[in-house]
Amino acid sequence: MSTLRDLAEEHTDLGPADIDHLTRLAGDWQLLSDLSFADLLLWVPVRPRAAESRSFLCVAQVRPTTAPTAYQDDQVGKIVGGPEVAHLDIAYVQGRIWREGDPVWYGDTPARHEAIPVRLRGEDENIEVIAVIGRDTNLSTARTPSQLELNYLTTADDLAQMVNDGTFPPPRHQGETTSAPRVGDGLIRLDAGGKVTYASPNAQSAYRRLGFSAHLVGEELSVLSKRLATDPLEGTDAAERILTSLRGESPARKEVEARGATVLMRALPLMPAGVPIGALVLVRDVTEVRRRDRALMTKDATIREIHHRVKNNLQTVAALLRLQARRVDLPEARMALQESVRRVASIALVHETLSMSSDEAVEFDGIVDRVATAATEVAATEITVKMRREGTFGVLPAEIATSLVMVLNELLINAVEHGFPARGEESDPSAHPREPAAGEPGPLESAPEPSAGEADPLGTLREPSAEVVVSAHRFRKQLHVTVADNGQGLPEGFQADAGGRLGLQIVRALATGELRGSIELRNRAGGGTEAVLVVPLGKR
Repeated sequence: MSTLRDLAEEHTDLGPADIDHLTRLAGDWQLLSDLSFADLLLWVPVRPRAAESRSFLCVAQVRPTTAPTAYQDDQVGKIVGGPEVAHLDIAYVQGRIWREGDPVWYGDTPARHEAIPVRLRGEDENIEVIAVIGRDTNLSTARTPSQLELNYLTTADDLAQMVNDGTFPPPRHQGETTSAPRVGDGLIRLDAGGKVTYASPNAQSAYRRLGFSAHLVGEELSVLSKRLATDPLEGTDAAERILTSLRGESPARKEVEARGATVLMRALPLMPAGVPIGALVLVRDVTEVRRRDRALMTKDATIREIHHRVKNNLQTVAALLRLQARRVDLPEARMALQESVRRVASIALVHETLSMSSDEAVEFDGIVDRVATAATEVAATEITVKMRREGTFGVLPAEIATSLVMVLNELLINAVEHGFPARGEESDPSAHPREPAAGEPGPLESAPEPSAGEADPLGTLREPSAEVVVSAHRFRKQLHVTVADNGQGLPEGFQADAGGRLGLQIVRALATGELRGSIELRNRAGGGTEAVLVVPLGKR
């Protein structure tokens, strides 16, 4: 189904400001529908607008939660004309609310038609009709209305007049939703002096939770709310918002806490024909909702603290392994301990990111960049290797991120050490890298390689610069990752599944086990090596 904006842009001459106003109206008109006990349909004239051939397109529809609907089928996208829309045409042309006419039938359902012009004040301060609301009431359950229903209908008529005046819906405050509170949650009507003239049973119950046991009718709501609030500053703020609505403005929603209960309050001005006559206050008891929110916040804080402590413990383990490596004389043992330090540190990096996240997911690009930088710094090679990332990993769940960072760490180290070995050494992913001799420059002390085609002082053309590229993209709920280098490539007869050093065993185990994906090592077209990793991102 097309959206309101799509339909309006395709079939009408409405401008962006008109469409924005209609979108805000459709986001707030559930209130009017519930108070009216009626379906609301938003009709806009389609091209051309000639009086003799004017047709209307339904761009939005809402059903009441307080009464049965008049329509079993959606009307959005329907274009009608002729006698069927005569009431809409009168409201559109004459700019008045149309209530005349006999009931009509939709199948076996009798309904009453009404039409409310929708006005918007333009930049030139002219107010013009841009659409019409069809208010259609199901009459199959008609009966004598109760006091609650009479107050609902009276308030609905005031809001309908405000729609015709261009003063409803009110401006939306940043960060607010339109889901709560609703009419059924609790309704209070105030007169021009701020005293309660009507309070629904649910509204009365909400204020009882706050500690007020008497009846609300006759009470000055702003004074009462200020007195009941546990925090005097919060109570003053709530009272001021009620008074603001009495002055014809629309304040943001406010929560009032008292005696362990929390009530969400929304105040709307009632000013048909531009005259403030009071305010409509919607209230909802959100005590249980806030209790669950606090429980979730406590849980999230606990999880982040756990990740922080795990990160600290892993860093401690890495430090102990580093100390042990310095006391070992055997080069192979020292190198094995240093590799363990690197692997533990890469896992700690994921937990560090999770400790700062509000959920069990991490922005993985930053982690990859840090791991790649570390790989060039710790790799035992005399050549300066450039690292580059293409594409984005996006946000990954923790269960994928922890294993994936270890796989990438091993692949990057292998690409640097075995793709660009020290001069005189052979490329062998199964061999241990050479330990720098005493006095020999380390990886950070070596001079950077010139770019491809650059000549040395003797005029000899030098080799292109060493580079490792990590590329990532998502395709059909899969993450495709490639680690490619422009080094020497795989040795002849190399088989990734046959033995190999510990790093490749870890890569294969994690890629096919924890990540439930696949890994392939192969020579790259044009020289070098590439590792292709495919990881499914669906539910695990």
